[in-house]
Amino acid sequence: MLPDKQFLIDLAHTKMPFGKYKDRYLIDLPEYYLTWYHNKGFPKGKLGDMLAQVYEIKINGLEGMIRNIRELS
Repeated sequence: MLPDKQFLIDLAHTKMPFGKYKDRYLIDLPEYYLTWYHNKGFPKGKLGDMLAQVYEIKINGLEGMIRNIRELS
């Protein structure tokens, strides 16, 4: 299932709320960090959904799409 438009806009503007990468946009998190979460299990809730989507976006080389959304919205 594809995420809806508002989810992608929210994802483009969401920053990591804790940890080593606190205050970094989710799309700017390093791929190894997202892979670690993918292997460990993403957190429950909206943040986990967003991290899982960012993981998929990054492994498919689509980060530019999210950065463009952030710039345009």
